[in-house]
Amino acid sequence: MSSVLEALRPAMAEAGVDALWISQPENLRYLSGFSSPEDAKLLITPDGATLYTDGRYTVQAAQEVEVPVHIARPPATLEHAASHLAGRRVGFEAAHLSVAAHQELQQHWQAELVALSGLVEKLRLTKSPAEIEAIRSAQAIADAAFERVRPQIKAGVREVDIAWALDTAMRDLGAEGPAFETIVASGVRGALPHGRASHKVLAESELVTLDFGAKVGGYHSDMTRTLAIGEVSESLRRIYNAVLDAEEAALSAIRPGVRTADLDTLARGVLAGFDLAEAFTHSLGHGVGLHIHEGPSLRATSEEVLAPGMVVTVEPGVYIEHLGGVRIEDLVLVTEQGSEVLSRSPKERL
Repeated sequence: MSSVLEALRPAMAEAGVDALWISQPENLRYLSGFSSPEDAKLLITPDGATLYTDGRYTVQAAQEVEVPVHIARPPATLEHAASHLAGRRVGFEAAHLSVAAHQELQQHWQAELVALSGLVEKLRLTKSPAEIEAIRSAQAIADAAFERVRPQIKAGVREVDIAWALDTAMRDLGAEGPAFETIVASGVRGALPHGRASHKVLAESELVTLDFGAKVGGYHSDMTRTLAIGEVSESLRRIYNAVLDAEEAALSAIRPGVRTADLDTLARGVLAGFDLAEAFTHSLGHGVGLHIHEGPSLRATSEEVLAPGMVVTVEPGVYIEHLGGVRIEDLVLVTEQGSEVLSRSPKERL
């Protein structure tokens, strides 16, 4: 933890702040190691740091956190922090702090508050070996759960039952829980990119999309597979194989130094060859770590460049109303030499 705090301080100095108030849970966990970050705040100063939480976590914080811990509830928390901040410029996370919380800081601190964004997130772009191992473990659990549940994915089974089976299997295999609400969308519901599992029953001659992941040590995995239930139409096969071609093209291009926007363009170009680019309605992918959606972004407008240690998804999709949809997604580690696909579940060309 001390190493990430030291890595953050030059960014604080460049931003022109003397201290930083961390309220975003994923950033707080990254910087402190505290596993209940939604109930804590972290104050970072040039020469130290203090974690603030309440009495429910006295023992837990002592076990998990290396920096001093102050047990109190607001406003006592803010009053204690105020003693370190008089006359200082204090950065806060503009994307997370509410207006009401900002007003509280103004009431209790004789300090200049500075809205900041991205300082900690930039550090989180590149994962440490320990972070990569946690993500790798989460993905291995998701793969094993999919293998266990795969025989149940057939005509006559409800979407919600498949989602429940995947979630249960991931927990049984050691996950803290699912990384996000498991998506199961079959038939015409496949046109919903984030279609929550419903009571719809899977039927012959349709596709079903499953998007799911596991969480281990606070870190997430993310994978999507689209399966055929029996024989599907030529139009559905064409869409599926087009998406698979786009995904494989993007996967083969991942290496350090590649612009993420170029990957999105590459995949979109493959789909354009099938006259399906307009049906690809989201970006190609995103980073994965303590948050299921974090940097870097694999979108057309991104200026980010891949570097070793980044973990990203590649997930082209095609969605056509009244027909259905296809998404295929893999989790990928950028390595010094190129990349490693962490998701191992098979993808079957139709």
